Formats: sequence, structure tokens, C-alpha cells
Amino acid sequence: MNSKNKKIVLHQMWTTKTAVFMIFMLFLSAGMFAQEKKQITGTVYDNTGTVLPGASVIEVGTKNATTTDFDGKFALTVAVGGSIEVSFIGSATQKVQITSASKNIEVRLQNDGYQLAEVQVVSVGYGTQKKSDLTGAISTVKADDLVKGTISSTEQVLQGKVAGLNVIRPSGDPAAGSTLRLRGGTSLTASNNPLIVVDGIAGVDINVVQPSDIKSVDVLKDASATAIYGSRGANGVIMITTKSGTKGVSVTYSGLSSIGYVTDNLDLLSANQWRNYVRQTGNKDAVDYGASTNWQKAIEQTAISQSHTLTINSGKADSGFRTSLSYLNNEGVIKNSGLERLSGNVSAYQYLGENKDVKFDMGLFANIDKWHPVDYRIFEYAYNLNPTIPVYTPTGEFSSVAGNQYYNPVELLTNRTVDNERHRLLGYFKTEVKFLNDFLAVANISLEHNAVQASTYKPSYAVLEGSTEDGYAQKTYAEYTNAQGELYVNYTKVIDKHNISALGGYSYLENIYQGFGAQRSGFVTDAFSYNNLGAGYKYRLGDVYSYKGKSNLVSFYARANYSYDGKYLLTATVRRDGSSRFGENNKWGTFPSASVAWKISNEGFMDSTKGWLDNLKLRVGYGVTGNQDGIGEYKSLSILGVGNDSYYDPVTGTWSLAYSPQQNPNPDLKWESTKQLNIGFDFTLFNRITGSFEWYSKNTSDLLYTYEVPQPPYLVGTMLANVGEMSNKGVELTLNADIIKGPKFNWNANLTLGHNVQKIEKLSNPTYKTDVIYSGSLHGLAGMSGQYSQIIAEGYPVGTFWGFKNAGLDANGKIQYYNAAGAIVPESALVDADKTDLGNIQPDLTLGIGMNFTYGAFDLGISGYGMFGQKALNATNMMLNDPNRLPAYNVPDDFLGSGITSAPKYSDYWIEDASFFRLQTVSFGYTMPLGLQKKSKLRIYLMGENLAVFTSYKGVDPEIGLNAQNGVNGVIDQTGLASPGIDRYNNYPRPTTISVGLNFSLNN
Repeated sequence: MNSKNKKIVLHQMWTTKTAVFMIFMLFLSAGMFAQEKKQITGTVYDNTGTVLPGASVIEVGTKNATTTDFDGKFALTVAVGGSIEVSFIGSATQKVQITSASKNIEVRLQNDGYQLAEVQVVSVGYGTQKKSDLTGAISTVKADDLVKGTISSTEQVLQGKVAGLNVIRPSGDPAAGSTLRLRGGTSLTASNNPLIVVDGIAGVDINVVQPSDIKSVDVLKDASATAIYGSRGANGVIMITTKSGTKGVSVTYSGLSSIGYVTDNLDLLSANQWRNYVRQTGNKDAVDYGASTNWQKAIEQTAISQSHTLTINSGKADSGFRTSLSYLNNEGVIKNSGLERLSGNVSAYQYLGENKDVKFDMGLFANIDKWHPVDYRIFEYAYNLNPTIPVYTPTGEFSSVAGNQYYNPVELLTNRTVDNERHRLLGYFKTEVKFLNDFLAVANISLEHNAVQASTYKPSYAVLEGSTEDGYAQKTYAEYTNAQGELYVNYTKVIDKHNISALGGYSYLENIYQGFGAQRSGFVTDAFSYNNLGAGYKYRLGDVYSYKGKSNLVSFYARANYSYDGKYLLTATVRRDGSSRFGENNKWGTFPSASVAWKISNEGFMDSTKGWLDNLKLRVGYGVTGNQDGIGEYKSLSILGVGNDSYYDPVTGTWSLAYSPQQNPNPDLKWESTKQLNIGFDFTLFNRITGSFEWYSKNTSDLLYTYEVPQPPYLVGTMLANVGEMSNKGVELTLNADIIKGPKFNWNANLTLGHNVQKIEKLSNPTYKTDVIYSGSLHGLAGMSGQYSQIIAEGYPVGTFWGFKNAGLDANGKIQYYNAAGAIVPESALVDADKTDLGNIQPDLTLGIGMNFTYGAFDLGISGYGMFGQKALNATNMMLNDPNRLPAYNVPDDFLGSGITSAPKYSDYWIEDASFFRLQTVSFGYTMPLGLQKKSKLRIYLMGENLAVFTSYKGVDPEIGLNAQNGVNGVIDQTGLASPGIDRYNNYPRPTTISVGLNFSLNN
């Protein structure tokens, strides 16, 4: 072939190829322009099968993206033949090919072991956020990290788990609750406990939820996080998310049996020691009754307790439910005390629509408590009685010896009937509707009901009220109902590097409470017990009472979140509350907040720190929150009530009780306001240690207190008013470390530290004045009627002990004191001006620590907590170390060698350092798989609780409550002002408990 023909052939071939190529490209282009698109839906799970809210879903090669909702669901319109990428912080990104058959996609992301803390999704109030996107101070505790064991009050699961949160359980009484303080108290007249939110329902009783039903707990600490709850957020917010139905079918059981016993009693004289004292002193007034009785042991018992929980779970892609039934029988180590609880929970969800745009969610929690309250006077009587007195006489009756505060405590525990019963109910129904791609509307209605019935009968042969009243019976009933409605809309949009979300909502709350009671005495027979009050022939004014009240709270709220390029974040919230509790001139309050965060580790200049310093984030937040609990219903109004006066009615010819003013009106009454600044850092070190550091400053103004006012012009001599100011400043540190991570052996440790300094800044203004508020009453202690041990004054924290400073014993065993000039003087030379600051009940440092070890199928867990630097008044020791007690009354062992000859007098001689560290729990378990596919598991374990307390405190227990406890019925004062940090005969021993447990789960 010549060159010319060759060129012609080559030209034809080139032309043909070009034509074919052009035709191919034309079809390809046409195909591209006509490419089929379809909407796909799916669910994203982690490697354990738990749904992942907030996972990113993006169509590869485009900016078309979305994120999964709270249930891990997503919907996205994409091109058939393309693919999507699903990613989540802490998990490996996964690519999924889209075909014409693709519809409901399930994506299971595998953990890549990188910065697990960032995976957490946190409840923030009316929604959730990834922990990495938080701008406020929020701590999260997962179910596996909560305190385990024999738990009778749900807040105990948080003890030592959150930096800055003090959970103080001052008693081993199974029916007793705990005191919660988050970053110090903010009120003088109201509860200082945080607001409890369960599954989005605010203000509920924490014990409506059982520990086994909790999925996670998020603690909102600073005002930028809590301002979304407005006038109820000043003390922080504890948000509980409960377990709900998950994919698959499973049945789980957990059971626990335990033995509890008392290891710490006061070391008092035994019968032989008492007899030796009598022989050595030749005391002729001593009476030996012939027995050897340890009165503390006489009122105690070995407690046998048990708990059982059965859970059934069933879930599919579009529906599911979970139900649980629990039984707890927590026997107390004091005879005839304990708590029995039966509780149940049902939750369910249902999606509607092809794209699951509608979701219905419901939950129902209910429980019944039965318990027998302890008469706390038994502890004083057990300390008082001569150890030679027998519990029973030879004829089998309770022994009785005449004397002041000299009653047989075993008789008090036995010869009376006290039955209490509480019913709790919480139900909610929630509807979620997605619309216009970027919007989610949520409607939530809920009802909480709480009722308590108490029945008491003291027969005519029972000491104290029984014999003096010829039999005494009482029945009381109290209930409250909270009905709430919430409606809010969420908007979420991602535009390039901009991530925007907004929320707006409305809330309505109605609270109704009521109760009644009746009592009678003078029963000719004890056969009726408390079931026929009308049979009593003695009655007096006040034997019958009833009450009812109502309050309403209406709220509007909004929140906006913005982030740019995953580095710079902004959150702003505002809430406006209108309350019937507020005065006429302050019906509405506004509570704004703002916070910003900077993910420093995402900056280019931080690339050199990758691998040893990651997730470094700076957070700054400021906001205003309120506390309306101190106001109560009708406190701003003028109220008339029955007084002590009577008037003659000439029409009927009878005398009638007169009504008179009982309360002055205050139209300016409003909420207590707390402004808080928080600065925090989050960080990860060496991909093993995660932590956060917080610095905060809280300033509370408009503190409520009842002040004395002149008459006239006022009709009543006192008025509740907003006057005072209080500050709390502190730091917190939280650390979590995977010390060892291996194929068989793992070691994880966590640490929480908190330091808070509280100070009263102001108590008076030109209208309402007081120099000092006396608290810490010593009334009821021999020789101390009308005396107080503490003050609330400007410049000092709440719970400051105020009194005389001791200078030790003189040569005659008399306690000496320092006067204001620093000179040592006898008691007779003291004047009020010599009183000084003797320390306070506020701890300098709170600590929580936990360690978890796993080796193959074995696990070991250790946890403990402590408080350091706080003072406590050991009033029990003060009264027992009285030289006038012997020989009729018992005394501590060390009193005989103390040389004390002074009668009890309040001073710092009896104030002790109450610092302690408690070994909270130690557990050892073994887990084995069940079934051929090994999806089911069985775990057996051994657990010890309260195994050791390290302290120098001389009393029964250094963990002394902040609230006063009534000696007769155990009712605690919620203000935290009456007798905080005072040990006065009211220590129900905290048992050491050994438990054996069994857990198993059967999964399909």
C-alpha cells in the first residue's frame, strides 16, 4: 500500500473512531442529564447496634448532604448509580453504592478507636448535639458508668461521677434521699437541687425512673446550657435519657441479693466498763440492773435485700417497644425499717410514611413504694441508756426505767405501726413531623402524678405519745399533678462550610397540689389501729386540716446554633417565663445566654500536635437563669387566715374564730436571678486521655428571704422580698484514660475534681435590713434552748460555724477559751463579742474516682468518692461528753480518760474536720456467651459496697447532710439552712453490703 492510500485508510479510521467516540460521549452526556434520581432512607448504627444520631450522609461528588436524626434515621435524594458516604466522628467512613433497588439502607459503622469522647451525643434541652459541637459546660455519664449496687434512690447513681456535683447521702436509711448541689447553692429559702428532666419532661421526681431504665445522664452546668429552662435552671439541670426499643428482640434479666451489716457504731461504755467505773469511783447512786446490753446493737439487724429486673425489647426499622418490670426489697439495718418498691416502664415508637416523616413516641413510668419511717429519737435513747438495763423484763415485756430521754428504743421500734405508701406516675406522648426537608416539628404532652399516704397508730400501752394520749392515730394524704405541653420546631441546614440550626418553642405547665390529714387520740381499744379515727374521744382544734393550691408557668423559648468549617461555633438562647407565682409587677422574666467555642486543634497551625494533642477546644459562655421555687404559690398576695382571736356573733349567740391578715402583699416579688460566666477547655492526649477543665463564676441576686417589717404601715410583721446576693466561684477537672488497651487486657480510669468557694455578698437594702441570719439551731439539746451554731452573714458562706474558740483544758479539766483580744479566759468571762468564725460546712475539694479492668471474660470495677476540707459540729459527741451523765446515762469510752469536767457548751472544741474518702464499690464479674451464635450473654458477679471510709472524724459517719432532719419522722428541710453539717443523734448507720448478682440477655 502506497503512502497515499495509507493516509486515506488512516484518515477513514480516525474519522470512524472520532464519530464513534462523539456518539458515545453524546449518549453518555444524555445519560448524565437524564440520570435517574430517587429518595433513599436508612438507619446508621455503630458497631454495637446502637443508632447514631448526627451521622453525616453525603452524595459522593456533590454537596448534597444530610445528617441522621435522634433515632439514626436519614432520607436523601440521590442519583441511581452513584454512591453515598456515611461518616461519624470516632468511626470509619463507609461508602454505599446506590442502585435502583436501594430503599431502606442499614449502615453499620465500625469504631476506628479514635477519640471516643467525640462520638457522644448529648441532650441539651429540646434536642441533642454531638459532644464535639458543644459550646456549654455539660458532663455526660453513660449507663455503664453509673454507680451500681443496692440503689433505693436514683440520684445515688451519680455519686462521685460528675465534677462539681455533690450527691450527699447522710443516712443509711433505705427510705432516705440525697441532697444534690451543683456548683454550690444559689438560694436561702428554696430547694437548691438541680432541675430534673426525664425524656424531655422537666421538673419530675427523679425516682420515677429506676437505674436499670437509664441510658445516659447529661448534667447541664453553666448558664449558657441551662438558660433554655429559664426560671428553673439556676441550680443546673440533670437530663435523664431512658432506654427505648432497639433493633431486634431481646429478653434481659438482672438480679441482686445482698447482706448488709453495721460496721461503725459509737464506742460507748459496755456493761463491764460501766461496772468498773462504778467500783473505782464508789458511786452510791449507781443502779446495776444486771444485764449486759449494747443498745446500739439492740436496735440493729442484719439486712437481707434483693432486687430483680426483667426487660423485654423488640424493635424493627419502623417500630419498636421496650418494657421492664422491677422489684426492690431493701431491708434496713435498723429493725422494722426498709423500702419495698414495685416499678414498671413501657416505651414505644412508630414511624409513618414512606420516608418516615412522622414518628410517634410514648412512655409510661410507674412505681409504688412502701416503707416504715424510723423514729430518729431512738438513736439518742440508745446512747443514753445504762448498759446494764435489759431490753426485756423476765416476763417478756419491754423494760422501762424512769428518766429524761430514757426510753427503750427497741420498744419504740416495735410497739407502734407506721405505714407509708407513695405512688409515682409519669406518662408522655410525643409526635415528630419532618417537613420541607429542613424542619422538624415536635409536640409533647405529659402528665406526672405523685401521691403519698401516711398512716400511724401508737397504742395506749406504747411509751411517749401512745400512753400520754391514751392511744394516738393519724392519717395524712398529699398529692401533686404536673400537666405539661410542649410545642417546638427545629430547623437544620448545611450550606458549604456553614452549619445552621435554630429552635423555637412554647411550653405550658400546670401544677396542682392538695392534701388533707386527720388525727385523734383517746381510744378505748387498740383493735382499730389507724383505720377508725372516729373511735377516738379526744380531739382538739387542728386535728383535721386540708389544703389545695395551683400554679401555672407559660414559656416561650428559642435557640440558635451556628458553626463554620467545623472550627468556630456559636450558641445563643433566650427564654421568657410567665409565672402565676410572680408578683403583679414582675409576671414575666427573660433569661438569655450566649456561648462560643473554638476547635483549636482543627487549625492548620496545630498539625504538628496530631497524635499527642487532639480535640483541643476552648469554650466561653455567659447567661442568666432563675430560681422560682423559693416563692411558692400565693406568696405575692395578701392572705387572710384563722388566728388566735375570737369574736362573738350576736346572731347565732356563739363565739367564732376570727380571720386576720397572715401575709403582706408584695407586687414586686420575682425569681432569684443567677448570672454565670464559664470558661472551659476540652482536650484529648495521646489518643488515650480525654478531659475537660472548667472555670466558673456565678453571682445570684434578688435572693428571697423573709424580713421583719414595721407595723404599721404593714399589717403583718414579716415580708418575703428579693434582696440578697450570693456568689459561687470554682474550678472543675474531668479526666478519662484508657491506660491499657489490648486484645485481652484493658484498664480504664476516670477522675473528677471540683472546688467551689461560696460567699454571701449582700443581705440588706434600704427597705429590708438584717445584719445576720442565725441558723444551725441547737434547740432540743440539753441546756441549749434558743442557741444557734451558725450564721448567714455578708462575707461568709452558708453554713459558717460561729462561736467561741477553745484554748484546751485547764488543770481542773475545764474548757478554756480565747476572747476577742486573743487572751485565754474561763467560760464565765465570755461575751458575745468573743465569738468568731469557726469554719464552715463547704468542702474545699470534692473527688470521684473509678477504675475498670477487663481480662478476657473477667472484669473488675472499683469506685470511690470523697469530700475534703469541710467542718462538722459533732453535737452528739458534745452532749455525750458531759460529766453529769454518769452513772445514770452512758458515755463514750474515751470520756473517762479525757479529763473533761465542763458541762457541754458549744464551741470549736466539738467542731471536727469531716474530710473523708469512701471506697464506694468493688465488683468482680465473669461474662460468658450463650447460644451457638453467641449473641446472648450471662454475667455473674460479686460486689461490695461501703467497704471502707478513710477519715479522722469521730462520729458514726463523716458524710453529714446539708439539710436538717426532723427527729420524729425523718422529714428533711429542703432549704439547707436549718442545721447543715450538724451531727446530732440522727445518724442512721450506713451499712457495709456484700452482694451476689446475675445478669443475662437472650438476643435473637
